[in-house]
Amino acid sequence: MARVVRFHELGGPEVLQIEEQRLAAPGAGEVLLDVEAIGLNRSEANFRRGRYLDRVGALPSGLGYEGAGRVRTVGEGVAGVTVGETVSVLPVFPQSRYHMYGEQAIVPASALVHRPHTVDAVTGAAVWMPFLTAYGALVDIGRLRPGDHVVVTAASSSVGLAAIQTALRVGAIPIATTNNPGKEQRLRDEGAAAVVVPGRDDVATAILDLTAGRGAQIVFDAVAGPAVEDLARATAPEGILFVHGTLSDQPTPLPGLDTMRPLFIRPYTLFEITGDARRLQRAQHFITTGLQSGAFAPVIDRAFALDDIVQAHAYLESGKQIGKVVVTVAHQEASA
Repeated sequence: MARVVRFHELGGPEVLQIEEQRLAAPGAGEVLLDVEAIGLNRSEANFRRGRYLDRVGALPSGLGYEGAGRVRTVGEGVAGVTVGETVSVLPVFPQSRYHMYGEQAIVPASALVHRPHTVDAVTGAAVWMPFLTAYGALVDIGRLRPGDHVVVTAASSSVGLAAIQTALRVGAIPIATTNNPGKEQRLRDEGAAAVVVPGRDDVATAILDLTAGRGAQIVFDAVAGPAVEDLARATAPEGILFVHGTLSDQPTPLPGLDTMRPLFIRPYTLFEITGDARRLQRAQHFITTGLQSGAFAPVIDRAFALDDIVQAHAYLESGKQIGKVVVTVAHQEASA
């Protein structure tokens, strides 16, 4: 038996429960992991509320698709994965089918990447969602170049900080935005060339001033809603405004029609990258070499114990964090 996190109804953090469950043996192409750490993401909070692209199927349901652990058993046809190997789990599967929250988890072998013993479980659980998301938009699709300006909204999130590090690695100039002036200096310390605070600053004017009137080549927006109009005005001609999140919970207009400015506005999710084997392979190489060189280092805000999963999700949704929220799993010997 293993303790796992499930919810029996849609709702806030309070619907999460820890239950005893006997996991089935892994099927063909699957592995059973002893989970050591879990990376929390806004997508899981949205999934729990029934607001995510991947909809909850039958209840009760588990959740989560990023973490680190040790391989316990392997299913039929699994090659290149050995029992006892330390791994990270890439967010490449629907959490309506596979779930990471628990002492043990069954996941597809294709979601595993070897985790060197020099990389601890917390770091291994905090890397892949943020850096895959940032890489896909900025590098794979956006072709960000040295000297380009990139605006990163909600920049204190794990994805926002990964986007800053990604921009710096390719020689681009990251401009961060945050609604919390108290985070401004920390964002500068993390590499932002400048920080814009909506409400205090006129967003479009500030960004245009910082880019000598041209605008940003890429805007990487996690907020959406009415603020997209200001971001569009701050996007360079033929630049790209990626909308990868909807933190505002307000309708998002289609800006630019009044001026007919030539820019590209598109939704984006990391599944554009993880759903293509060749693109995912390039992403893994980019991120792995970044970690090895020291260019990339996930920022960990706080680690909670599995028993505190409700508090961890409440903190995740509070917006107070700077970087990644992680849950650690202290193992008692559990039976398969």
